[in-house]
Amino acid sequence: MTEQKKTNVKTAGSEVRKPFLEGSMLDERTARSSLAFFGAMILVVFVSFITGLSASFESAILRLLVNGAAIILALIIYYNNGTKRGTEDIKKGEILWQKKEKGQTFTEAEQKLCFHPLKGYTIGFFGSVVFILLAAILALNTSLRMTEAGGLPSWMQAYTQRSDIGNALVNYTHPEGMGITDYVRAAVRIVMLPYVNIVGGTNRYGMLILERISPLILLLPAAAYGTGYLAGKKVRTQVHTAISENERKRIRREQKRRQARTGQRNKREPEQLN
Repeated sequence: MTEQKKTNVKTAGSEVRKPFLEGSMLDERTARSSLAFFGAMILVVFVSFITGLSASFESAILRLLVNGAAIILALIIYYNNGTKRGTEDIKKGEILWQKKEKGQTFTEAEQKLCFHPLKGYTIGFFGSVVFILLAAILALNTSLRMTEAGGLPSWMQAYTQRSDIGNALVNYTHPEGMGITDYVRAAVRIVMLPYVNIVGGTNRYGMLILERISPLILLLPAAAYGTGYLAGKKVRTQVHTAISENERKRIRREQKRRQARTGQRNKREPEQLN
């Protein structure tokens, strides 16, 4: 284990950072935290699916604005969750640093629970790995989707009985069933519905590009969570700085009150006559 060496800075107007012990990228809470992240993704996907069905507008600008806002909101949620976790882990590290300075003992498992720069990204990756793997499968197998065959017009139904062209037309009346890639595509598109709405389901070339970069897109929640986790250090610094500033203000107020009381006593004392 490595130690994060920081010094307290308590000069006026400066940031106050407390030293803390650095933990491990993996700890006993990693699996549980990853499952919680996975559950959060499922919830976000469900809400996005419900709202996204009504966000597929004809106007490209309107699609971009509405679905873009939904994407940003989801990433902000992941970021804030990561920040909360990072702040908690920094606090654990600060407590263990104090224990170490006082000569108190603690276990290696306790130190592993402390902040580590890669812990947030690890939790986010394991929590979204199912979606990432599905997207990777789709990206490797996707191809340009041509216009699918539809039903034949009524005036062509009679031609299906002709021996010369009937076999060619039968594909229109008996469409090919869905394969594994089609099921994977459906699942990935549901997960990425806001992105699909922005591109437009009828944009074949746009959807091809979207499906090929889908693993990168589905890494965004993990990236947002991990980046938020790193921001936990800044949050703790802000907390300590605010506490220090409030303490300085309290001391200044107390000094002013003492000076005021001293001045009042001096005024009440009679002047000594020579």
